[in-house]
Amino acid sequence: MNSTGWFLLVGGLMLAMGLTMPVIKRLPVTSAIVYLAVGLLVGPTGFGLFHFNPLKQSALLEILTEVVVLISLFSAGVKMPVPLTFTRWRRPVFLAFFSMAVTVALVAGFSYYLLGLSLGAAVLLGAIIAPTDPVLATEVQIRHAGDHDRLRFILTSEAGMNDGSAFPFVMLGLGLLGLHDLGDFGQRWIVVDVLWATAAGVAIGVIAGWALAHLATRLRGNRQDPDLLNDFLGLGLIGAVYGLSLWLNAWGFLAVFFAAVALRHTELKLAGAVSGTRQQPQATAPPEGSPQHHVSVASLVFKEHLERLSELVLILLIGGMLFVDSWSWRAFGLALFIFTVARPLSVMIGLIGTRTTWRIRGLVGWFGVRGIGSFYYLMYAIQHGLQEELAIELIHLTLVVVTLSILVHGISVKPTMHKYWRRPSGL
Repeated sequence: MNSTGWFLLVGGLMLAMGLTMPVIKRLPVTSAIVYLAVGLLVGPTGFGLFHFNPLKQSALLEILTEVVVLISLFSAGVKMPVPLTFTRWRRPVFLAFFSMAVTVALVAGFSYYLLGLSLGAAVLLGAIIAPTDPVLATEVQIRHAGDHDRLRFILTSEAGMNDGSAFPFVMLGLGLLGLHDLGDFGQRWIVVDVLWATAAGVAIGVIAGWALAHLATRLRGNRQDPDLLNDFLGLGLIGAVYGLSLWLNAWGFLAVFFAAVALRHTELKLAGAVSGTRQQPQATAPPEGSPQHHVSVASLVFKEHLERLSELVLILLIGGMLFVDSWSWRAFGLALFIFTVARPLSVMIGLIGTRTTWRIRGLVGWFGVRGIGSFYYLMYAIQHGLQEELAIELIHLTLVVVTLSILVHGISVKPTMHKYWRRPSGL
């Protein structure tokens, strides 16, 4: 399909999405399933109106998915409830780091022993598939900073962190394939890719978010009017934090998420709004100077619109990548293992000793949606010299897992969450 066809297709679908969104919201499935159905219909699986080759267009797809994940991480971060406490955050931290490692190990073992992949390829596939997605999991995400539901908080904050915590395992897989320097006995990987890059990413994000909150508050002074271009400030923070992280060899995804969390927390602290009481979203327009005019909240609506547009385009691309022969028993088996074994088991292990109810553990174990982050890591690996034969195999496996995740989780999320909301769990 040429550029004219792409503009017509995307433009028409955007118009249709805007006009039919009230109907889509009433459907018992997520909007992602609707977009996927359209993509499959017009892609190679259906009428073949367009085809997107992820191998040839890996550089473009890497940039697209990178931008989408960054925007989504920022949006998730500014919705985190405050104040920040260890008791509240230890569950998602355990999931994002410890359960992430368990998932990678389980998927790598399955891929090595049952799919016949090399050790490096198996570890790389585990790292690609392991992160949960902050883009496609909107139905189970924190809706606003006043949302204190425990399940939503755990899933949102986990997804915000594990898109960065998966990076060391991506580099480990590339290193085992001879595409990245791990150092003698893995020393460089442990010191640089695990310890330094993780700690530096978190530190850069926290400092940058704190600094922007103080700077914006100082520039506003006592006028308390929202003259600052908050959308630009939010995007500028994303760009500056991510660029600095790349320069310092830190994990930029972690930095952007924690920058958003720190920005929101510091703004409310400076406004004297941090307290032990729960804040409810306002139904009417807030007065000037209220938290709604802070950089974090004022830029959120714009970022969420970008998220929806990105979700539409990228899911259409997924439909344009899938051929009938993309589906295989190997891919089905991998997806089934991830959904029913790797994800639930890693969650149960990660939440040991946290006094989380079995109900919450079961729901967290099920709603580990795979999506855009997996495609970013896959394209990143391809751009770093992955052999074509292996790249094609990983593309097919990842495509099927993500597609089935969209379908399975998209069908189950609304009835499951409706039942859950009859007895929600607060923080």
